[in-house]
Amino acid sequence: MNIVILSRDGSLYSCKRLKEAALRRGHNIDIVDPLSCYMNINCAAPSVHEKGRQLERYDAVIPRIGSAITFYGTAVLRQFEMLGSFPLNNAASIAKARDKLHSLQLLAQQGIDLPITGFAHRPDDTSDLIKMVGGAPLVVKLVEGTQGIGVVLAETRQAAESVIDAFRGLNAHILVQEYIKEAQGADIRCLVIGKRVVAAIERQAKPGEFRSNLHRGGTAKRVAITEQEREVALKAVATLGLCVAGVDILRSARGPLVMEVNASPGLEGIETTTGKDIAGMMIDYIERTIARKKH
Repeated sequence: MNIVILSRDGSLYSCKRLKEAALRRGHNIDIVDPLSCYMNINCAAPSVHEKGRQLERYDAVIPRIGSAITFYGTAVLRQFEMLGSFPLNNAASIAKARDKLHSLQLLAQQGIDLPITGFAHRPDDTSDLIKMVGGAPLVVKLVEGTQGIGVVLAETRQAAESVIDAFRGLNAHILVQEYIKEAQGADIRCLVIGKRVVAAIERQAKPGEFRSNLHRGGTAKRVAITEQEREVALKAVATLGLCVAGVDILRSARGPLVMEVNASPGLEGIETTTGKDIAGMMIDYIERTIARKKH
């Protein structure tokens, strides 16, 4: 097969592992920066070009599109879909997952439990917004934040009001969520491929920190998930229409709560922690899916 990875940086761990896995299975694979692509959009002969040449037809496309380029990256991905390439995650599903508000609304609509969440642009009544999510302590998030950036724990009502007012002054969209104290700074990352949870790790925040992101100094270990957690992760991924995703779950007193669904999960932390060949599983999934479509 001919496969293309859409990524701004082919030297990243996830890209290198996906390329290795594809080459090991005898496939041709290219890594293309989506921002270097430009498109001919027409019904007769749509095409994708890069650096003065028309790109060949690819059997499959693996999107590794960063949140900063979601709009243009998904436009390029849609063009490959128009050309008949199988997308590991399609553009519409990535767009849904990247819109934190929309994704949470879709998950809630399907009965998937979440931390109690308030959404606001310029709340006229900050105190009512705080009351809505159960009061302090609470978490305030910038909608556009990633990897724990733009996420603040407000431990008192006064601190919560100050943080919300500060974000309001930036003219930013914010999410205000209840703080799940019993999670004790830990969450579960479930890696889903197709209709299987193929790996799971528990990420623990470093002392004095509540964000468990590995980029922020958190640690990880293998973890056995419950059947309920497995079902919740699979339902969340199916709700957003994704084939591959990382589902972040908090263990709360009322059961598993989905915090976020990541449409472009990093592979380094989960492969290193579990010793599993996640990249190989992703290429295997592409092979099986394309073979099934041909028959």
